[in-house]
Amino acid sequence: MSGDIPFEREIEFEYGAIEQVSPMLRRVIANNPGPFTYTGTGTYIIGQGNVAVMDPGPLDDAHLDALVAALDGETVSHILITHTHRDHSPLAAKLKQLTGAKTYAYGPHGAGPGTTARTSGDVRLDASGDTDFQPDVTVDHGDVIEGRDWQVECVFTPGHTSNHMSFALAGENALLCGDHVMAWSTSVIAPPDGNMGTYMASLDLLLERGETVYWPTHGPAVEKPNRFVRAYITHRRMREAAIVTQLKAGLATIPEIVRQIYSEVAPQLHPAAGMSVLAHMEHLIEQEKVETDGAPAIDSVYRVK
Repeated sequence: MSGDIPFEREIEFEYGAIEQVSPMLRRVIANNPGPFTYTGTGTYIIGQGNVAVMDPGPLDDAHLDALVAALDGETVSHILITHTHRDHSPLAAKLKQLTGAKTYAYGPHGAGPGTTARTSGDVRLDASGDTDFQPDVTVDHGDVIEGRDWQVECVFTPGHTSNHMSFALAGENALLCGDHVMAWSTSVIAPPDGNMGTYMASLDLLLERGETVYWPTHGPAVEKPNRFVRAYITHRRMREAAIVTQLKAGLATIPEIVRQIYSEVAPQLHPAAGMSVLAHMEHLIEQEKVETDGAPAIDSVYRVK
C-alpha cells in the first residue's frame, strides 16, 4: 500500500564528512544505519561562522568528533532538537558541554499532546525515547529563533512524538522536518508517545504552508513537498480503510490484521507495524468508527462500531 507515495531513496554521502546541501545548510551523517534510521542520523549545521546545530544525534564518539571537526573555527550559539528519540537528542549534552550553547526544544519526552494511550507487550523501536533530555529553552509553535545571519520559525508537528518540532528556515523556503515527513519511508507512529490523530493534523498544517523543500533528519530531501504530503495523507487513510475492511471480514486483533495488510513487509518488522496499527486503531476509536473494551492495546479485541 506504499505505492501511492513517490519515495526517493537515493542519497550520496560519506559518514563523518561535512556536506553543503544548500547555501545555508550543511549536514554530517552519523554511522547509525538501521530499519528506522535509514542511512543514519543527519545532523544539520545552520549558517556560517555563528551557527546552530540541529539534532546532534546519538551518543556516538565518532559522530561527535566529526561534528567538532566540521565546526572548527565556528561558534555554536544554538542547539535545536526536533524531538527526543535516542537517534536525535542524546549527543546534545556533550555538544552543549563543549560549546556552551543552549538547547532549544518543545519540551522533554512526552511533553506534548496525545500521550495517554496504553500499550501492551514488549515492542521496542530502535529510535526509543530519550527521557534524560531537558531543554534549556522551551519553544512553541510560531516562535522565531535568530542567530547572527540565520532565522528559523518553530512549526509544531506532533504525531511521530508528542514533542516533535520542525523548523522553517527563512531565506530558503525550507523546512527542517525531523522525522515528520521523510522521502525514503513513512514515519513510524508508535503509541503511547506517537499519536495518529495529531500526526494527521500536523500533515494538514504543512499543506497550509509554502515551503518548497523539506530536509528530514534521515535520508534525502523531500522535493515537491505538498504533493508528497498529500500522498502521505492518502496512504494513511487507505491504511485505516484497510483496517476497517479486515475488522468487517472477521479479524479482531492487531497481530491478525498486521499479517494481512503488511504481508509485503518482512516479518521481523511486524512488531513495529503492529504499533502503527495500534496508532490507527486509536485514531479510528477517536473518530467513533471502531471500539474495544478498555484502553486500546496490542492484544485488545476490536470491532467496527
